[in-house]
Amino acid sequence: MKRICVFCGSNGGADPIYLETAAEVGRFLASNNVELVYGGGRIGLMGKVADEVLAAGGRVIGAIPEALAVKEVAHQGLSELHIVNSMHERKALMAELADGFIALPGGFGTFEELCEIITWAQLGIHQKPCALLNVAGYYDHLIAQFDLAVRQEFIRDEHRRLVLVDSSIEGLFEQMKNYRPPVLEKWIDKGST
Repeated sequence: MKRICVFCGSNGGADPIYLETAAEVGRFLASNNVELVYGGGRIGLMGKVADEVLAAGGRVIGAIPEALAVKEVAHQGLSELHIVNSMHERKALMAELADGFIALPGGFGTFEELCEIITWAQLGIHQKPCALLNVAGYYDHLIAQFDLAVRQEFIRDEHRRLVLVDSSIEGLFEQMKNYRPPVLEKWIDKGST
């Protein structure tokens, strides 16, 4: 776990606990010599986690599409800032650079990044840990949805276990360090249409 990609909101959210947790995550990563890989923004939870890593002497690598960078949301104080052409290129670069992935609270973009990276694990594109930091129960309903999808046989139980969950960064990081990718059989049933 030399580099962790953090997916999170580009705003701070309604509850101050979200910004407080983003700051805690940033300090934790820096104190454990883990580099941050993230979406390159200077605002919201994204900016907070990056600022805290930097303030604690850590390294931060950002990847942001040019369209967002020119709107002045790119963080200019990073260790490395990659300006890319598209959101697809951004996600591919972050996935390539990271040894694991954590989702903090966020909106559609965070949900999409998280679900795509889990899907890539399900398909065997990578074997890196995918994790939810369930801050103040923010992801309770999403976790319940994943569990419902298992019960309704849209997600296999072994694939559901690809998603690590904890309410503390310490507990989550420990799970990520100890993660062993499951040996998954072909996930498509040949009898289905």
